Amino acid sequence: MWRRAALAIAGRGLREPLGAAGRRGRSAPPHGVSPPHGLCPRSSDRDAPGRDPPARSPRIYTRTGDSGFSSTFTGERRPKGDRIFEALGATDELSSAIGLAGEFSSEKGHTFVGQLHKVQCMLQDVGSNLATPLSSAREAHRKRTSFSEKPVLELEQWIDSYSEQLPPLRAFILPSGGRSSAALHFSRAVCRRAERCVVPLVQAGEADPNVAKYLNRLSDYLFVLARYAAMKEGKEEKIYIKPEP
Repeated sequence: MWRRAALAIAGRGLREPLGAAGRRGRSAPPHGVSPPHGLCPRSSDRDAPGRDPPARSPRIYTRTGDSGFSSTFTGERRPKGDRIFEALGATDELSSAIGLAGEFSSEKGHTFVGQLHKVQCMLQDVGSNLATPLSSAREAHRKRTSFSEKPVLELEQWIDSYSEQLPPLRAFILPSGGRSSAALHFSRAVCRRAERCVVPLVQAGEADPNVAKYLNRLSDYLFVLARYAAMKEGKEEKIYIKPEP
């Protein structure tokens, strides 16, 4: 996650040492996948006079983390159990959960899928901020990885828009309501955990407070969206029923 966050920063103009993939600014093909026919240079092309040698795909593995340490974007080497990497991992997991929810929602033709994709992009910016601890960041780092309040306000607008279309909430809702809704509920739970990982970093002055605010609003957005998806699909939301003694 941190390496992808660093790539996002580098794409905005900040040059810093990155991992093997980041140094080249390209992503390698998935493990076990060969390039499609027609894309591999022929031996005659490779050896032809005057032709530049074909670019090599970067290696996914770097071996730099084998000792249990990894680097922040500012160049610090920290244990992989450091709370910065815990927060980055939780944010990465959140993006993956939202990606799954987006696929389920796309199959049902939900129009909010584009919003979920935008959220995933914003989570990359969240990762950029988390991967750049303020205690070791230079001014150039801070400018490139700052996180504004604008995305927070946008989430609030989305929440208000969907809330106005939903029936009143009169009981505790259990994660349910079809695959789209249940996946969004799962994403909400992962988002809460990511927020719990980020808050200590904000309180320690290592991350931008707007990052924690964004994750807080995002969990509310995912909850409302889960209810909206269930309503649009005509699925029943299961509610909590107190068991009889």
